[in-house]
Amino acid sequence: MSGDPLANGADPTAGEAAAGVDGAGEPAPGPEAGARTGGAGEAPLVRIEGLSHSFGSVEVLADVDATVPEGAVACLLGPNGSGKTTLLRLVAGLLAPDSGDIEVAAEGPRRVGYLPQQPEFRPGFTVRETLSFYAGLLPETATDVEDRLAAVGLESVADRRVEALSGGMVRLLGIAGTVVGDPPLLVLDEPASGLDPTMTDHVTEAIDGIAAAGDTVLLATHNLAAVERIADLVLVLDRGEIVAAAPPADLLADTGVDSLAAAFRAVTESDIPTVYAGRTRGEEG
Repeated sequence: MSGDPLANGADPTAGEAAAGVDGAGEPAPGPEAGARTGGAGEAPLVRIEGLSHSFGSVEVLADVDATVPEGAVACLLGPNGSGKTTLLRLVAGLLAPDSGDIEVAAEGPRRVGYLPQQPEFRPGFTVRETLSFYAGLLPETATDVEDRLAAVGLESVADRRVEALSGGMVRLLGIAGTVVGDPPLLVLDEPASGLDPTMTDHVTEAIDGIAAAGDTVLLATHNLAAVERIADLVLVLDRGEIVAAAPPADLLADTGVDSLAAAFRAVTESDIPTVYAGRTRGEEG
């Protein structure tokens, strides 16, 4: 299964959640997030220089430069097909760049935690068994599975088999699994994609809680309301290049508009998030 972190070799650790669901499958209120311990202005935890990557003759990323400060939430925006997932997978170490450098100034048994867009888990195992398995991948790290389940509100369904979980519960389990090893950098690829507004709010709260604890988050999303709420830094990727990198307020000031949607349109010169599938190397534009 391509979305199974074990099947595709992905790092299953990438975050922590403060959202939850009750025993009936309804979202339960998450705890309030605390203040940031880092953010814009801190030393970079991630430094990307001259990064390029192609799939065959199709160039997806071209000479990308970016930094993510330690303790910040950096939200990666871009049209569909602009290269966001490829960039995240490169930062997570799941792909090797064709050229350029990626430096993650982190240490520990797991430096980077990664959550794919559609986490999948092997059927036949319970929520508790699944999370315990991931915890067991890092024998040097003591992980309290029950605490992790409680953090995302899944303790009441700990004995439910994963194939019986709702889509939102699966996403919460994926988020819970990403905290194994306490990675300093969390790379999340559209963690709320396809969820209802209530569950999306809970996932947003979870990410805010992660950052409040001091972790650094690099997050790809199309949810501009969430970006306004939690982002310290906005990175806009268009046609394989970073076309804007600034805190939300600075991005609005630089573009002379009053909303992130308008700023996005201004820097991408697009009325709608169009689909872009890369360009042939050597092609103009």
